Amino acid sequence: MSLTKKPKIPHYKVLILGDKAVGKSCFLFRFTENKFQEIYLSTAGMDYKYKDVMYEEGKTIRLQIWDTAGQERYRTITTGLFKGAVGIILMYDITDKQTFNNVREWIKSIEEETSKKVILILVGNKVDKKEREVLKAEGEQIAEEYNFPFFETSAQSGLNVNSVFETLAKLIVEKKAQSANQGHKLTNTKNNEKKKCC
Repeated sequence: MSLTKKPKIPHYKVLILGDKAVGKSCFLFRFTENKFQEIYLSTAGMDYKYKDVMYEEGKTIRLQIWDTAGQERYRTITTGLFKGAVGIILMYDITDKQTFNNVREWIKSIEEETSKKVILILVGNKVDKKEREVLKAEGEQIAEEYNFPFFETSAQSGLNVNSVFETLAKLIVEKKAQSANQGHKLTNTKNNEKKKCC
């Protein structure tokens, strides 16, 4: 009896970044467990979970999603964590203007620590709350400025949580396909140059 091996699912490292208490852990828990945990201990450094995400009918990739601490004292740990990341979800709390004001600093850190190939999605979390301090238009404006996809989400209700990761998965696959095509073109160019020689 022959055993056929299942094709290996490609997996990619993704980070969730942002200030403390913007809802990163609740956001990840909602996505991986489809539950909302009202009381969540502050992440002491970092934690990660795996989740398969469908980017096309019948096609999935596996995301290794790192939940990082937003506290300043953990920023050095977060910096080291950038290595190998292909996607980043940058989150702020729509009920806390300061977390939004810090978005540019986070973007600056990301640009310093990663290559331009990293995919970034901007997320305004906690839209279920009434105490809004950041308008949706403000989030859209900064996302448009940097050319990032933008979502407003709620870890509590689940609004747009899956959409964020599905969009990220699609962008990762598209980026990888583009890189593969470029590599193939470069190889062909080198081969043609060799043929012309002599």
